[in-house]
Amino acid sequence: MVTEKRLSTIQQVVRNRQLDLTLVIENIHDEHNVGAIFRSADAVGIDAVQLLYTRENFPKLHPKVTASGAKWVKQHKYSDAGKVARDLRERGFKIYSTQLSADAVPIHDIDWTLPSAIILGNENRGVSTEMTKLADKNILIPMFGMVESLNVSVATAVILFEACRQRLLAGKYPNSVLEDDWLAQMTRNWIRINHPR
Repeated sequence: MVTEKRLSTIQQVVRNRQLDLTLVIENIHDEHNVGAIFRSADAVGIDAVQLLYTRENFPKLHPKVTASGAKWVKQHKYSDAGKVARDLRERGFKIYSTQLSADAVPIHDIDWTLPSAIILGNENRGVSTEMTKLADKNILIPMFGMVESLNVSVATAVILFEACRQRLLAGKYPNSVLEDDWLAQMTRNWIRINHPR
């Protein structure tokens, strides 16, 4: 039986879910990186993450690594870059590639209050050429030291919390557009996750 305190926490977290903010994890190899990304995704209220694996195996997500983040964030698995891009566009998402390129736009210049999908690439290869071409824009985190890039999980957290900051200012927490039926169903689902029979 779920306690009143736990039920209140679940209801509050569900009301903060951001259905129009997502990540595309593309061929990230290190399961610890993927786990940390899920942890950040849950922290800002992302409801679902897209896993695009065409060259690597789909990661195994361990609760100790994700701090149970993967338990609360849905996963959609893809093995086709075009398919994930089409699915996101059909839902109205702008797609952003985390790519150091001459045309990359600083993350602070993006309007993250709009439906947004962020592509995160492999630790060594980065975002694939195919996904970069399918993206609307390349984005970067402004950096002022000698090091030119961050670990992919750290970079994800930086980007997500900029999105979160903008969405907080725009009054998107709690999310007032969520329908009552969806909130009730999600709450029931989360109670089942919290107390499986």
